Amino acid sequence: MTEFKKCTFCGYRWPSRKDFLEDPTTNMIGYQVNFDNIHLGFFLFNHLTCRTTLGIPAGKFKDLYNGPVYSEQLLGTKQCPEYCLHENQLDPCPAKCECAYVRDIIQTVRNWQKNA
Repeated sequence: MTEFKKCTFCGYRWPSRKDFLEDPTTNMIGYQVNFDNIHLGFFLFNHLTCRTTLGIPAGKFKDLYNGPVYSEQLLGTKQCPEYCLHENQLDPCPAKCECAYVRDIIQTVRNWQKNA
């Protein structure tokens, strides 16, 4: 059986990303950046059923974005608000930086409609 994610604590399985995002017991709480390879950063979610935190590679969500992807990293410049340095900072980034599209995906995930 293929699965999108399995809870590392309680063993609950989500067969698809859609199932995971629509589950009212999952809640995005953070993002751990990987500046060397942006797709290898982790989106962090709480599984409210068992109160554990799950990390999912950001690359598993990249198809949720279809806007511009910039190649330059702006960390350390005046344009960078340094949101990626703060795991719990989930606001969209105004910088035209290679990390900005991930911040847009975060907004999509955070606003995903949950099942009742």
